[in-house]
Amino acid sequence: MTWLQSTLAVCLAPLIVTAAIARTDASLDDGALEARWQSFAQTASQTRPAQAFPYAHCFKRAAEAHHLPETLLLAVARGESDFESDARSQANAYGLMQILWPGTAKHLGLNHLSDLLEPCTNVEAGARYLKELLERYHGSFHRALAAYNYGPSRIPVAGGELPDGAVWYSGYILRHLDFVLNGGGKQPGASPPGPYADEDKLFIIRFARPYRAAAFVESLQPSFGEIRLDWFRRPQGGFDVVMLYSTEQERGRGQQLLSALGF
Repeated sequence: MTWLQSTLAVCLAPLIVTAAIARTDASLDDGALEARWQSFAQTASQTRPAQAFPYAHCFKRAAEAHHLPETLLLAVARGESDFESDARSQANAYGLMQILWPGTAKHLGLNHLSDLLEPCTNVEAGARYLKELLERYHGSFHRALAAYNYGPSRIPVAGGELPDGAVWYSGYILRHLDFVLNGGGKQPGASPPGPYADEDKLFIIRFARPYRAAAFVESLQPSFGEIRLDWFRRPQGGFDVVMLYSTEQERGRGQQLLSALGF
């Protein structure tokens, strides 16, 4: 972080803290998340992605094979790896949906690490694991996702308190589901989103904690209008704030705004 970025962070601190409290209360509310996922479940089979995403045929095939909503699989992949087929985490999770090697992979019948780097094989394995977890948790997307992140041994089948981090993860994937369903929150009247692969990301800043990244985006987004900011948990650790853009004009305007803020 440069001196100017540090100065900006200090200047924005009160706003960031206020936004973080509001965002954290909402995202870590176990009951509210369960209700949101139940609402999604009622129409999940009719939902469709708002734009074309990478490896679309892999997600469509896996969704049909395991009777899962394609939009859910896309949301998990965006949150886990942002569709990077060769992503590797510090915990030894690999591929689009970050399957743990060797434990979860071998549980799913994948005995070679190279299998996890093949996009369709990886997505099929992730979908099969999610289906298994949904059956274990009686159709609760919220608990199944918590277990996808924390492991089923740490998530009770019914009742009991979930670990804060597992609850956070469920809310994190819900946020990516909103992107998948709505094309990243394009403003009314804006042109429909093009293929996801046509969008680029300009890295802005990395935080060690998710609530700081979330609050930072929430604080700055009003200044950027149709140019969207977003944040991701990175497989290698940390949480990156990025600017999304589809044209060089958007990139230039965004860079001007960032420059005016000290970046």
